[in-house]
Amino acid sequence: MFTNNRPFVLSIAGFDPSGGAGLLADIKTFENLGCYGLAVNTANTIQNDIKFEACHWTSEEIITQQLELLLERFPLEVVKIGIVKNFQVLNKIIDKLLFKNKSIRVIWDPVLKSSNGFSFQEPKEFQENLESILDKIFLVTPNFDELQIFYSELTMEETIRRISSKTNLYLKGGHRMANIGLDELFTPEGEYLSFEPGRNDCSEKHGSGCILSSALVAHLALGNSLPEAARKAKDYIEKVLESNQTLLGYHKT
Repeated sequence: MFTNNRPFVLSIAGFDPSGGAGLLADIKTFENLGCYGLAVNTANTIQNDIKFEACHWTSEEIITQQLELLLERFPLEVVKIGIVKNFQVLNKIIDKLLFKNKSIRVIWDPVLKSSNGFSFQEPKEFQENLESILDKIFLVTPNFDELQIFYSELTMEETIRRISSKTNLYLKGGHRMANIGLDELFTPEGEYLSFEPGRNDCSEKHGSGCILSSALVAHLALGNSLPEAARKAKDYIEKVLESNQTLLGYHKT
């Protein structure tokens, strides 16, 4: 369903008052790329671009009410999920989306820690419930640090093979010790694509991971293939990263 030739895209994520990450960053990205952004709020955070003080989770009941009313009104083909309180809530959200539309593509951006160090998930709970999530989603977009938590008993190469045997994996490379900024796409069909940094004038930004994954989601909603959406998302985030020298980037066309 389109409004004025714009596809509707939904972000299910947290509210960051600074606008650098979470729902506000997702909506900015969706709108800037030609989509109409919808949102379900999973958490209210007390933070700015350099400090994180608290996370107040939205109740499961309110999340469900928000989601049901949007699904009743707007047919959705692509949905992004960011932070949620736990895997019980995450599983219920995904199941509700798939019940409404079994072909819906769910992109999970697994926010395990804020850029200022706040932990959202316990590693043990994360690993115990991971498989049930990966089997149901279209794409997962961890950064390099998050990937190391997925299967702590495995090497990075083994972890990548394990995840990509179940779903598409876009590995964000901003936290690499070597080859910083190199992003990689792995698919269950065995396809591999790498995305080298395209510029050398980028600087760190609060919420850059949220922006990259939401750009990828927007391009999928606009009809691009996964490889093409990934390439365009990489270009988009680099424009944000070079937009200024502060931690809060501008969204540029």
